[in-house]
Amino acid sequence: MSRQEKTKFITKDILGSSIKGAFVKLNPMYMMKNPVMFVVEVGFVICTILVFFPHLFNDKGDNLSLYNAIVAIILFITLLFANFAESVAEGRGKAQAETLKKTKKDTKARLIHEDGSEEMISASELQKGDVVLVKAGELIPNDGEIIEGIASIDESAITGESAPVTKESGGDFASVTGGTTVVSDWIKVEITSEPGHSFLDKMIALVEGASRQKTPNEIALNTLLVSLTIIFLIVIVTIYPMANYSEVQIPISTLIALTVCLIPTTIGALLSAIGIAGMDRVTRFNVIAMSGKAVEACGDVDTMILDKTGTITFGNRLASDFIPVSGIKKEELTEYAWIASIGDDTPEGKSTVELAEKFGCQLQRKNYENAEFIEFTAASKMSGVNTTDGHVVRKGAGDAMIQYVKENGGKVPDDLTLKVDEVSKLGGTPLVVCADYRILGVIYLKDTVKPGLVERFERLRKIGIKTIMCTGDNPLTAATIAAEAGVDGYIAECKPEDKIEAIKKEQSEGKIVAMTGDGTNDAPALAQANVGIAMNSGTSAAKEAANMVDLDSDPTKILEVVEIGKQLLITRGSLTTFSIANDIAKYFAIIPAMFQAVIPQLSVLNIMGLQTSESAILSALIFNAVIIPCLIPLAMKGVKYKPMSASKMLGRNMLIYGLGGVICPFLGIKIIDMIIAPLLVLLGL
Repeated sequence: MSRQEKTKFITKDILGSSIKGAFVKLNPMYMMKNPVMFVVEVGFVICTILVFFPHLFNDKGDNLSLYNAIVAIILFITLLFANFAESVAEGRGKAQAETLKKTKKDTKARLIHEDGSEEMISASELQKGDVVLVKAGELIPNDGEIIEGIASIDESAITGESAPVTKESGGDFASVTGGTTVVSDWIKVEITSEPGHSFLDKMIALVEGASRQKTPNEIALNTLLVSLTIIFLIVIVTIYPMANYSEVQIPISTLIALTVCLIPTTIGALLSAIGIAGMDRVTRFNVIAMSGKAVEACGDVDTMILDKTGTITFGNRLASDFIPVSGIKKEELTEYAWIASIGDDTPEGKSTVELAEKFGCQLQRKNYENAEFIEFTAASKMSGVNTTDGHVVRKGAGDAMIQYVKENGGKVPDDLTLKVDEVSKLGGTPLVVCADYRILGVIYLKDTVKPGLVERFERLRKIGIKTIMCTGDNPLTAATIAAEAGVDGYIAECKPEDKIEAIKKEQSEGKIVAMTGDGTNDAPALAQANVGIAMNSGTSAAKEAANMVDLDSDPTKILEVVEIGKQLLITRGSLTTFSIANDIAKYFAIIPAMFQAVIPQLSVLNIMGLQTSESAILSALIFNAVIIPCLIPLAMKGVKYKPMSASKMLGRNMLIYGLGGVICPFLGIKIIDMIIAPLLVLLGL
């Protein structure tokens, strides 16, 4: 089961740890990391002091201690809600880390010395360069490269996928991850990471948030929030002498309430949770991001470079069409192609049978159960069937089939060479079919584009992302596949250095580039790209060079990762818009309430019809606190992403979160006022 499947938003364990974390994070040294919420905490401390010393600042009024206490309690709850939001995000990551830690037991490793002797040691004692022997049923003790042997390996502890994969020495798929299990056979592994620095260690640290650093966009937004906070603090400081000049007595706790309501506390409380949740969403999609910056960069991608084989196409050449020679009906060619392929278990053979049946072939397999199947060999370059009723059916490479037919007295059609050449020029593989030494035509095999990619590339095009396909094929074949897949461009006869040049060219134009790869030769390009996604089945060099690793080794997942990055940026932008729009309603609630006693004309601004100045201020403050936990699910799950242009996206977010951010507090504050106003009367406020 993949981790990208839906999980509970919050479990009993996460709830308990989050509540505890909400109190622990009240430590001023921790709160200083979030300047907006630190201002709220300072306000809470001042209000708490005023509970016991109500006239410390020459404030006057009846029941001032009670009023100060109510403001202090609401501010305290606001702080707890903000810390709770961050703790929930961290709790989900830590819960996932605990699952990963279960694979990191104190396992034993069978160390192989230079003289060939074996020694059982703790896996934690292994050093880079050590060679270990891992047998069936044993855990691989640390990251490494297979140097000898072949084995089936269960990677479900890391990837969440139950199907084991085959790994062997040599090539691009010799990399193994610590914590995975050898299911069959044995392998010798050379350790490639130091203790505590394995891929699994990095995953645990990342999902726990221990090594998470603020991204450039997050730092910029933090700077904006701090600037807004300073501006509002200056405004509040100037209001106090202005009020005194107008002979309006404003309690200090009211000024603190005004400050807290007008500074962007909502986004300040949720900003960290949004960042943590963004990395969590990518991880739950079975992609490990080496930093929050990598996730965020996905949201800014302008150009996506993809390999053709295995990414855009299946990599196996599958039957695409049947091309008869002159004088032969397509139906006859289709039937004999089906007969020649029923014993062929290769992807080419299976696809030929499927295509023939799709074209209407109705022959029955049971009629050929006793037929003699001729296996393909490198020497003959053909395969086929000798039926029980004496028919000889073959399919194979053009030159081999021509020689075979001539040797058995058959005639080669005049247009056969033309048909074969046409398929070859398109980058396909022609398989010639003959029955009883009579050539019927050609099976057109080609590398088939994966279903659904055309729509996905169109989705990316709508949001302004250009797709470029890299392939080693000739220009004609590359053009054919590119047109079929719907990519925006292609590089034919592409070498590793050509990928780097393509990335640099796009980056020189100020674009953010994403790329996927799995081989050692992809490592330089993965390192050069702004977003490099390496396959978990690939080499250690590729994984080290990339800033993301796809645990499922699905190259096309880069498309979804980009959308997750977009969702992160949109979520942050939407909630920032909502938070700032909230301040408009709070302004109309508090400012008229503060001054309408001495400036009656300001009552026209009391458009919500709030009952008293105290109820107006407390209602705005309560709404300011309550809205934070209400937005936690949205911050964690993210704003729903739909591919569209930047201008449409901005308009949509302004309409939903801008207008919604204005209307929601108007309604919320009014409802809260209707509830608490009678209570304040009973309390004598």
